[in-house]
Amino acid sequence: MVTLQSLLSEPESRFLGAEGIEALPAAKAVALGLVWEMGGNVFHPGASSAPDAIRAQSQRLDRYFPAFSDVDAIEALGLVDCGSVVGGDGDFADAATRIEHAVTILAREGYRILSFGGDGSVTLPQLRAWGPVSSDLVVLHFDAHTDAYPLPGPGKHTTATTFTHAAQEKVIDPSRCMHIGMRGTVSVADVAEYGRGLGFEIIDDAELRRDGLAAVMDLVKEFAGRAPVYVCWDMDIFDPSCAPGVCDPTWGGLSAAEGLGILQALAGLDIVALDINTVVPDSDIRDMTANLAATVALAGLHLFRRAV
Repeated sequence: MVTLQSLLSEPESRFLGAEGIEALPAAKAVALGLVWEMGGNVFHPGASSAPDAIRAQSQRLDRYFPAFSDVDAIEALGLVDCGSVVGGDGDFADAATRIEHAVTILAREGYRILSFGGDGSVTLPQLRAWGPVSSDLVVLHFDAHTDAYPLPGPGKHTTATTFTHAAQEKVIDPSRCMHIGMRGTVSVADVAEYGRGLGFEIIDDAELRRDGLAAVMDLVKEFAGRAPVYVCWDMDIFDPSCAPGVCDPTWGGLSAAEGLGILQALAGLDIVALDINTVVPDSDIRDMTANLAATVALAGLHLFRRAV
């Protein structure tokens, strides 16, 4: 039998002074690092080192975040930093199995899960875990890319096919998944149409700008309703001017204020998971991206706290 402890490694530091795994029975939420990347990004490799970089930057933050709530969310949630799932080298099937096992154990016990790490491929095993736990799960995917591209070959996994596999494997209902913020250049024609053909809702960056963030977020909240919500937050949703250290920097994205404003607008949703990915510390500038990712993570914890 696979145990949670057998899947985890001790972190260099814990997120914002959270408790260790021995305090798990009293926790309402957990932090989980995911030390894994596909290895296909030749320009900006190194996303597997993100968990400890985000944890280190969290030490520079204060726990109170008045824009989100007036309490210490870490204390209120009894947050436990479980450590990291280390995926190994090169074998996605093995890494995905380890991640899926860890998330399944935690999700079945009712914990809200803050995960950070890796590239966009870490989302698929997490969705495989959450799907059976929450049959009515809504997925909100904030990203410069749909990650719902045609498969380059039968059964082939890339960071660009995460949501294609999730739809084809039926681990999520595509009609209950919304992709928000897509922009920039793409490697195949009609990629948005392909994603819509899989059943996904897509609001690209042009629509976001045309209709305004407030109006779009009203639509997003109506879409989610009262269902449990999994938020996938790819850090390239931000413009490279404020988040340069990502796997695929794409110009024209959200400012830090706009991104945090979107998170504020999610208040009131029943958010059960926040998956932050694609931070690349080796490509970062003065730890800007890791620090912003830690801020997004703290915002997510305040959203968790309001939902429990």
